[in-house]
Formats: sequence, structure tokens, C-alpha cells
Amino acid sequence: MNHVSLLLVDDEQAILHMLRTVLLKEQFIDIDTVTTGEAALEACKSKTYHCIVLDVMLPGKSGLEICPFLREVTDAPILFLTAKTTDYDKLTGFAVGGDDYVVKPFNPLEVVARIKSLLKRYLPSKTANSSNTLNTKYDVSTSYSNPQEDIYDFGRFQVLEQAGELRVEGMTVTCPALVYQLLLFFCKHPNRIFTKSELYERVWGSEAISDDNTVMVHIHRIRERIEADPSTPELLVNVRGLGYKLIKPEQVPQS
Repeated sequence: MNHVSLLLVDDEQAILHMLRTVLLKEQFIDIDTVTTGEAALEACKSKTYHCIVLDVMLPGKSGLEICPFLREVTDAPILFLTAKTTDYDKLTGFAVGGDDYVVKPFNPLEVVARIKSLLKRYLPSKTANSSNTLNTKYDVSTSYSNPQEDIYDFGRFQVLEQAGELRVEGMTVTCPALVYQLLLFFCKHPNRIFTKSELYERVWGSEAISDDNTVMVHIHRIRERIEADPSTPELLVNVRGLGYKLIKPEQVPQS
């Protein structure tokens, strides 16, 4: 884990010390800590981080308020620490750019497990030679791809697996790690229906705790990027009572 940089953001020094101690024992070496959202933003402007642990309740701008600003300068996965447990609070965290959350009080080992889970999905997408790592996770026997370049072309958009890029109408579009991984999974299995629980297991992994809201929010974030009109999706569609599927280009309905 020497190559991984982590940023911990919490105004409680006891929590920062606890998390840092546990992470060091797990062989994470490069760990920075700050106590405000504003300091986190400045840190992300000057250094590249691979994962950010962000407390919701911070002095000044809250974690939810600072998250959209962080998303302007980093695509690192963001793990929220929150004392709020309602679905609305969780959905708000995902909507502003978060990738996962842990509810306080928490077991620090759970935080470590979630960080590792996020890194498994983030690091391959940032490495040009990561396709073998990704392919070991997914069954690509029915993939719709260009075997020479690992380009998934769906007409309006393309996913370049080797480069870890999403291009929509010729323009590169920023895509948070887990949004990208979910889209890549759909691209590798076009026109196949997956339930929310299947998507969570295949993309988030068996070590994650299933949450239908998480999948729905990430599907919405994909649609915001690839659909001409996200409110009436024509590419990533819901099959009522069954699940979701990404339609092959030749099957996209004509407008």
C-alpha cells in the first residue's frame, strides 16, 4: 500500500488518530489528516489522493457542502463518515459525489475494509495496464468490445477501458471511480438485465453491504453523463420488475 495516498477529514482528533493507527497497521503509509472541508480542498489541489474519508459534520463547510468542490479537483472515491442514518441523508451524500458511507459510531476495521473495497475499483481505472485486473472480476464471455483496444462503442458514447475514460459525443467526461466501474460492467454485458442486488454484488463486491439506493444513485449518475435526456433514458433503461440493462447501439430506439 506504499503507493496509495489517503486523506482523512474529521474535526475530532481522536477519530483521526484512531483511523491513522489502524491504517498504518494495515500497511497504509501515506496518510494525511485535516480538520476542515476547506483544508481538504486545498490538500486535494496540491496532491493526488487515491481515497478520501470525509466526515459530514465539519466546522465551516460541511462534508456534504465541500464534496462538490472536491469533485472539481479529484475523482478519488469519497467515503463519508456520518451520524445521520436516514435514506435521505445517504442519498444526499451520493448525489453530491460520495461513493460510500459509514455510520458513526463505527468499527475502524469496517472503515479499512470499505477503503480497500473502493481502492480495488479506483486504482485499476487509473492505470493504463489495468485491463487484466478488471477482466478477472467480470465474466466477459459475452462482452461487446473491441479486443484490440478494449473500446466499448455505444454510438453516443464510448468507454476506453485501457485509458479509463468515458467519451460522450467526442468529449471526455469526468466519471467517479464507482460510476465508471458500473458503466464498464454494463458495457461488457450489453442488453442483459441485472437486478440491483446483482449489480451491487458484481461491482461493489461481496465484502460490501448491499444497498439498493446506492445502485439507483449511481445509475442516475451514469444517465446524467451518457443520456441525451436523463429523465427519459434510452440507453441505460429500467425493465419494470426485472432490473436494468444497457441497450446495444443497433437497438437504441429512434427518436
